[in-house]
Amino acid sequence: MRKFKNNLKKVVIKVGSSSITHDNGKINLQKIDELCYELANLENNGMDVVLVSSGAIAAGRAKLKIDNRPTDTSEKQAAAAVGQVALTNIYDRSLITYGYNSAQILLTRQIEKDKEMSNNARNTLEKLREMDVIPIINENDSISTYEIKFGDNDTLSAVIARLIDADLLIMLTDIEGLYTDDPRKNKDAQIIREVTDIKSVESLAKDTDSNVGTGGMQTKIKAAKLATEKGIEVVIASGENMKIIRDIVKGDIIGTYFKC
Repeated sequence: MRKFKNNLKKVVIKVGSSSITHDNGKINLQKIDELCYELANLENNGMDVVLVSSGAIAAGRAKLKIDNRPTDTSEKQAAAAVGQVALTNIYDRSLITYGYNSAQILLTRQIEKDKEMSNNARNTLEKLREMDVIPIINENDSISTYEIKFGDNDTLSAVIARLIDADLLIMLTDIEGLYTDDPRKNKDAQIIREVTDIKSVESLAKDTDSNVGTGGMQTKIKAAKLATEKGIEVVIASGENMKIIRDIVKGDIIGTYFKC
């Protein structure tokens, strides 16, 4: 069993597009419902949970009947604008079923540099927590080209974790964790269960091959570095089964654990 350094009171969970979509790119309603169940259950257990969710572009593609991931920036932004409405409604319906309201917050990485914006975001998140509302955060793809091109929501999840002084950041992706090589191309690749020195694993990072996401292992390692610099522990694991969230929090040896 893993022993986290702090009792887990504040947890940020990031899900990538591939974790909440079908292979054809359409939103996987069952996976989102299972995710919302896990979020609500953590809340019922006394934890404050913030969800950082990708998927707006994928949801917009489905509604607009766009077969492949757009390459044109304006088309990506349009798909995100349409998809964000659909995605938020799906989350809200599921969370209400389990007794919680949700709030949508769209941010850009500008909150890293703008002190007033950062304080406003922190105050909003704190007030929502007082109201027992589960915040669902996404990057504002419709107005920000930087995030679309350079990192999906991985970095944003680390920024949010730092903003609220989280105890743990969980990043769910399409593989079990960080490997010594790409396991989809090298059958001898071995999973790395614990990382104590991020510099030693930075060279292992690979970009994504996903048709629905933009953030590969490279951005996740960078996010882990941002989080651990502030004493926030990180677990990267597979989002194939959302029950994995309860097992990670319990301390089961799952995924790759970045220790502070």
